Amino acid sequence: MNLILLGPPGAGKGTQAKRLETARGLVQLSTGDMLRQAVASGSALGQQAKKVMEAGQLMPDEIIIAMIAERIDAPDARKGFVLDGFPRTEAQAEALDRMLAGRGRRLDAVIELVVDEAALIERISGRFTCAKCGAGYHDKFQPPKKPGVCDRCGSTEFVRRKDDNPETLKARLEAYRAQTAPIVPYYRRKGLLKEVDGMAAPDQVTGAIEAILARIATA
Repeated sequence: MNLILLGPPGAGKGTQAKRLETARGLVQLSTGDMLRQAVASGSALGQQAKKVMEAGQLMPDEIIIAMIAERIDAPDARKGFVLDGFPRTEAQAEALDRMLAGRGRRLDAVIELVVDEAALIERISGRFTCAKCGAGYHDKFQPPKKPGVCDRCGSTEFVRRKDDNPETLKARLEAYRAQTAPIVPYYRRKGLLKEVDGMAAPDQVTGAIEAILARIATA
């Protein structure tokens, strides 16, 4: 099964992609990870990508598509893949369709994690973790049982991601709306778009995705 997960930063795409990997044997495809791996490998494609990166230029669509094509041809991708973070434009979506068709493959679904932006900002900006053991907390939804003390290890040191602040999050959401959201109508027209409430608990989101995939499998 070949899937795309859509949704703004913090919607939970990474979490759900990992769960699909475990439950269904799909391969999570992150274009950022693939670029780094290609460069590190020293392959012809990696050398091309390295030159573009060193020049400070935007990565051409054809290089990204070629990397995806190379990756999905690998034996471990025979059960399918989950794309997270690509495509971002209609041109990329069309190029992806052409590449897949050339390999006798197609997308089975494009799942959009729909969020309430104001609630998402509150959810993300309140996150923090224990600096010692990595246990996760939230100012409002999951504070430590004893203020200032980690429930798991007793440490009193906590850290927050620098980009988990309202200003940065608003900018990232605006960028998502401008760059990626326009491909939603493209996939809706193709009948591939499925919507899931991204504000639900992770287990509920997983259940909703699995229900969609079960319907597709029996269609």
